[in-house]
Amino acid sequence: MNPIEFILDGRKVTAQPGETILDAARRENIYIPSLCREQRVSKTTSCFVCVVRDVKTGKFMPSCAACPAPGQEIEASSDAVKEMRRTALNLLLSEHCGDCEAPCKMACPAHAEVEEYVRLGKEGKFLEALKVIKQQIPLPMSVGRVCPRFCEKECRRNVTGKPVAINEFKRTAADLEYEHYVETLAPETGKRAAVVGGGPAGLAAAYYLRLEGVAVTVFDAMPKAGGMLRYGIPEYRLPKAGVLDLELAHFARLGVKFEFGRKLGADLALEELKKSFDAVIVAVGCWKASGMHCEGEEYAVQGIDFLRNVAMNDCKAPDPGRVIVIGGGNTAMDCLRTSVRLGSGDVNCFYRRTEAEMPAEKLEIEEAAEEGVKFHYLAAPVKLSRRADGRLVFTFQKMELGEPDATGRRKPVPVPGSEFDEIADTVIAAIGQSTLAPEGLPVDRRGNLPADLGSNVFAAGDCVSGAKTVVEALASGHRAARAAVTALTGKVFPPENPVNVSRGNWQDLTPADLVFQNGKGEVQDRERLAYIPLEERKHSFAEVTSSMPPAQLAGEGTRCIECSCSDKHDCRLREHSARCGALPDAISGERQTMSFDNRHPLILQDRGKCIKCQVCVKVCGEVINASLLSPQKRGFLTYIGTAFDRGFPASCAECGACVHACPTGALSFKKSAELDKKRED
Repeated sequence: MNPIEFILDGRKVTAQPGETILDAARRENIYIPSLCREQRVSKTTSCFVCVVRDVKTGKFMPSCAACPAPGQEIEASSDAVKEMRRTALNLLLSEHCGDCEAPCKMACPAHAEVEEYVRLGKEGKFLEALKVIKQQIPLPMSVGRVCPRFCEKECRRNVTGKPVAINEFKRTAADLEYEHYVETLAPETGKRAAVVGGGPAGLAAAYYLRLEGVAVTVFDAMPKAGGMLRYGIPEYRLPKAGVLDLELAHFARLGVKFEFGRKLGADLALEELKKSFDAVIVAVGCWKASGMHCEGEEYAVQGIDFLRNVAMNDCKAPDPGRVIVIGGGNTAMDCLRTSVRLGSGDVNCFYRRTEAEMPAEKLEIEEAAEEGVKFHYLAAPVKLSRRADGRLVFTFQKMELGEPDATGRRKPVPVPGSEFDEIADTVIAAIGQSTLAPEGLPVDRRGNLPADLGSNVFAAGDCVSGAKTVVEALASGHRAARAAVTALTGKVFPPENPVNVSRGNWQDLTPADLVFQNGKGEVQDRERLAYIPLEERKHSFAEVTSSMPPAQLAGEGTRCIECSCSDKHDCRLREHSARCGALPDAISGERQTMSFDNRHPLILQDRGKCIKCQVCVKVCGEVINASLLSPQKRGFLTYIGTAFDRGFPASCAECGACVHACPTGALSFKKSAELDKKRED
């Protein structure tokens, strides 16, 4: 029989008799998404994602089943066709219940592969875990000690108890293997970059620039690198000699050069840097302290100045006497606990809201209280004055909580006639910080720099975002490095997939909503960190906790639910949704409750991810001749299962054809089995 000529997207193409429009389009490299077409089985025509349009009739048809007619004109790429495909994908996503990426990864500002390094740590493979960590976190020893654990706050284990101790896997892997791991650098590009600021963002930018073969010089105003890691975070949380300095020595081995005592706008000019280097990244941080906005605030010491002075004097300073710290953030906690260690027996925190509204990490508040810090809530500063004997008199006003403000926290409202006085020897204001931008650089209304300053000049870290955490600064530095590399070399970094289906926030889930690789998710207690004795904590700057031993981590790792989809990198639903602009929340509605089947030792069936394309049913029946799978129930309640819910027989481990054919990860090999197979390959 003669080939059939027809028109596809305005060009003449041919198809053999019996071939579908989709077959012809693929041969012509015309993109048509498809989920339910599997060449080895009969047509299913279930997803309608491969829709095309007959120009003459205006009708839409599934290209996986429709065969072209001679002279027929078909649209495969028109706006109308794209919109129809997007609608079909949006409908599938609206019913798709699973986690493309684990919530811990999505919560991490650096988007570290949390599941992967926890799994490797559980198995005792700490060098491999460190390699995974450093793809996104170049200072894992430091971050493992000071990170506020965004990942743990979104861990699904919160549904049944305490989150997995994720941060301890990062810390232990770095402590054990940091000196043993040397990265492979890309060939030198011949390009040079200047990084202004040796804090977390600047160090991250330098690290990722070097990995891409760009020569880097870091300029810093201080005597040593580290920024707030060195001068803002106390020794008892982050040892400098045994941790930070060890990490910084690694930068020198990578070829990063440092010049200290160089401040942008003073003895370092941006125009000169632009002439000498191919790119410049400004990462000057937030070193301007926020005021208390009350009379006499000049008598107070600024929190970041207090901490910097202690750090620069080897943790030595006079006994501060009775201390009052104003503020409720992590800097305030650092000032309080540092005051305890300097010998004060009367350290007080005054905060204008309640403990529930304090932005400081709960663990920091608890540890400060253990060390004897006294907390006074619903009290706002009014006036600070100095007596003739040198002591300070601080007038406060009692507050009560009103309606939420822009931050979502309830706004403190003054209580008339409630003023009271407190006596102190030292008052520390730890209200916040802002950017002190170098003169001549553009800033927004908050005084922060834009990320792209033009002419191959970029900015990163706190000077762009305002005061944030170390891990957020690292992520910002990584982004700036990539932007600079693209500008210098033309390299384009693949963007993260914009489609991320989620089961939802853990606060909205019940134990029945969780999908476990094995068993039923038995509740296990979280492993505890070892603390040094309380009296030692109060009278020295020794590190408060030790890293969790590998044996403990092996047990802790079994608590990880491994939420992400094992098919996340190959999922065709996710791939086509991203390419077609479909989104999980485009269509909202009630999802039916779906179960999972983990009874088989190697195969996991997560019915919430199933799009009912029935490819698995046909592969099992038409290719394998086993016919183990079939649709169960009818209509909206339909799901794919085995007869009488017997589950997959053991022999399925030798086949796996249904797993390989599934386009969405509804059928998958369990992650341990998948990893073992990859290692064998």
